[in-house]
Amino acid sequence: MKTKQAFNPYLPSWEYVPDAEPHIVGDRVYIYGSHDLFNGINFCLGDYVCWSAPVDDLGNWKYEGCIYKREQDPAAPRIRVTNGLAAPDMVQGPDGRFYFYYFMGGTKMISVAVCDEPAGKYEFYGYVKYADGVPIGKKDEPLQFDPGIFMDDDGRLYLYTGFALQSNPLLLAGSKATEHGAMCFELDTTDMLTVLTGPEYIGIASEKEAPGSSYEGHPFLEASSMRKFGDTYYFIYSSLNSHELCYATSDNPKSGFEFGGVLVSNGDIGLPGVTDVKNAKNCTGNTHGSLIEINGKYYVFYHRHSNRKQSSRQAMAEEIRFEDGKFYQAEMTSCGLNGGPLEGKGNYPTSIACNVYGKKGTLFLSMIKHSKNGHPYLTQEGKDRESGPEQYITNMCDGAVAGFKYFDLTDTKKIRVNVKGNAAGVLSICTEEYGEAVTKIDIKPTRNVHGFTAELNAPGSRQALFFKFEGKGSFDFISFDLR
Repeated sequence: MKTKQAFNPYLPSWEYVPDAEPHIVGDRVYIYGSHDLFNGINFCLGDYVCWSAPVDDLGNWKYEGCIYKREQDPAAPRIRVTNGLAAPDMVQGPDGRFYFYYFMGGTKMISVAVCDEPAGKYEFYGYVKYADGVPIGKKDEPLQFDPGIFMDDDGRLYLYTGFALQSNPLLLAGSKATEHGAMCFELDTTDMLTVLTGPEYIGIASEKEAPGSSYEGHPFLEASSMRKFGDTYYFIYSSLNSHELCYATSDNPKSGFEFGGVLVSNGDIGLPGVTDVKNAKNCTGNTHGSLIEINGKYYVFYHRHSNRKQSSRQAMAEEIRFEDGKFYQAEMTSCGLNGGPLEGKGNYPTSIACNVYGKKGTLFLSMIKHSKNGHPYLTQEGKDRESGPEQYITNMCDGAVAGFKYFDLTDTKKIRVNVKGNAAGVLSICTEEYGEAVTKIDIKPTRNVHGFTAELNAPGSRQALFFKFEGKGSFDFISFDLR
């Protein structure tokens, strides 16, 4: 039975675990992802950590600790800042042990660690290799990247990799991007390392191959992941658009995949009225994740961006509609794993905002911080988990919007916003993004966090809350209370 409300991000807001692959072991769901550092100068600079939650209490996430350190890999390059631990995946082998597949920048190889427990201390095990002992990635293949590992019902083991951006710093000297989408290797389950067949291209179109095909507008970039529901294989990947996770389907794990659709966009691009980066509902960047079924419901796991750049990424998840073998694009929400709207009573941090944008719209982020001018954004005080700070929205300036979905406001009578800053103006609160205000709050300059209160009469069991500021100056939007 669910005992805690679940939010987005579903991990504490000071934790940065993008690229998450969810897997159920026993009665818990475990998250295996890369690990950003807040305000890090590059992706994936932290060691691998793991979080887990009971399958019937998806708001109650437990920190399992650091499961693997970069220096455990014998091939770890000396320079960490450009050679982080990228997106991993995990599978349980026929021997009952848990095998952790990952890519480390600067190595060109797919490394494997192993542990007797799903979230214990993993030990280095070896490199995925051909029968002659040469690691994959060392025979002039396209770059091995973002490994997705999949054990089929018949016990056969498949590894999926690939990276398709033709010009990128990841393409080290001697490396090349794939020109034919994702690659597949079948591995020997006696050692979980040795290639039996491959690389084979599974039919996920590249940028050159997409025009005129079902993949047009959504060619393969990276983030390979495989799932199977019923008798159908679902290959999940990040498209060349980068902000979206897409999927393709086949009745064969190694070939014949046809484009299925978009699963989620971290700017809600593709939903009605949202056509491109400029009118996205958040500043966008890359995303990576997968699908999972939990107690008869389907969820898509992905990540969002914060702190005005791409390298402070946070774990997100949404329930997703699945009918007749087809997934329909999920909307970003504040209540993704909650099983329904959040309660209309209590204190809510603004870190759970699902839409944040300014009068100037949004941007596709880079590794260099974008300008603050006209752009509200999520940030935190302090640098890392040691200080345990809560994220909040800063730079709420004229024209800024912060949206939260969804709440049961049936019995909610008052709202208080907790802010600090030099702003003077009016904060309008709406239940529809472009709707009329249901209440307004005067915001005045305050050096310390101060609460401003108003009556709220917006009954409904599934209501959004959009906060829109008009005025001078800017403020930090820390939290709000529903009463």
